[in-house]
Amino acid sequence: MTRIPHGTSGEPNPLRALDLDRLRRRTSMKWRTYPDDVLPLWVAEMDTPLAEPVVRALTDALALGDTGYPAGTAYAEALADFAEKRWGWTGLDVGRTAIVPDVMLGVVEMLRLVTGPGDAVVVNPPVYPPFFHFVAHMDRRVVQAPLGPDSRIDLGVLEECFRAAVAGGRRAAFLLCSPHNPTGTVHTAEELTAVARLADQYGVRVVADEIHAPLVVGDTDFVPYLSVPGGGRGLSLMSASKAWNLAGVKAALAVAGPESAADLALLPEEVGHGPSHLGAIAHTAALRDGTAWLDALLAGLDENRRLLAGLLARHLPAVAYRPGDATYLAWLDCRPLGLGDGPADVFLHRGRVALTCGIPFGSGGAGHVRLNLATSPEIITEAVRRMATALE
Repeated sequence: MTRIPHGTSGEPNPLRALDLDRLRRRTSMKWRTYPDDVLPLWVAEMDTPLAEPVVRALTDALALGDTGYPAGTAYAEALADFAEKRWGWTGLDVGRTAIVPDVMLGVVEMLRLVTGPGDAVVVNPPVYPPFFHFVAHMDRRVVQAPLGPDSRIDLGVLEECFRAAVAGGRRAAFLLCSPHNPTGTVHTAEELTAVARLADQYGVRVVADEIHAPLVVGDTDFVPYLSVPGGGRGLSLMSASKAWNLAGVKAALAVAGPESAADLALLPEEVGHGPSHLGAIAHTAALRDGTAWLDALLAGLDENRRLLAGLLARHLPAVAYRPGDATYLAWLDCRPLGLGDGPADVFLHRGRVALTCGIPFGSGGAGHVRLNLATSPEIITEAVRRMATALE
């Protein structure tokens, strides 16, 4: 693949567009869960206005009363075009896609296609907590293959887990988070090829959550799992949701590799009734016309990563932070502070900063917190000041 690099968009940094007073007028989860004296840097919502092309598309649809059921392949076509331009990937075949309500419900449906009740689903903790909740709720077993000390996939551990998962002739799946939440790790082509090789060796099916794919910064390359040698048996879930802050207008796409098209064809028709038509319209507009806005966002996030690293070095030097190459989430190792397994409670109650507790992320999460960087530099600065004050 030949990636077409992205650069300066000329658009203003959307992370600097909204002040705290305006943000507190929002009624979504991020801004309604805690009292007004708490700075919310926890759930994955961004403190940005919507990209103008998305606003136009939604406004036009509302003016027409175009609020029925989703239809057609415009979303998939926009994603395929974005994938080719952004990642140099020409292998996203619109004929091997299906619209699903959102990424996690899509993950559930893909796992239902390739595993049965009681089968194992391998995950790489610390990882997005809903992986555990959704898998358990659908009567599958979670098998943890922890990331290595470098926050990368430990192929030796993964092979051991694959071997155990298929013992006795059981089916198994690997739920891959790519890029990885919460560490921001971007898996390389070599790593993903090795994963595909192991999956083929042990008969494990790979389902890739690639929702953070557009949120890769700098010169790092995002590599779609389905694009690597051997990845054709995989299934991927993609969406514009995270990169353009569209969680409230739900829609996502399931994408099958050439060798898994028959599996995707078995997806029940009623699954496609769950996405929002307005969601599909918004996501399509984001992918087609919102790349300049995205580039401005990525530049702002890169600035925020550097800002956070400097603030922590100055005010909380014992906290370990390794800036990731993707997502807008920072994974902070607070164990040297001696605050126990759940330091998020201390920062909330003493500092009035809401962070995500690391414990639900599985093995390796205790003593950690996840901080949402998709906000203004001023809010990040105030949050770190409060966190430091909480230790006094």
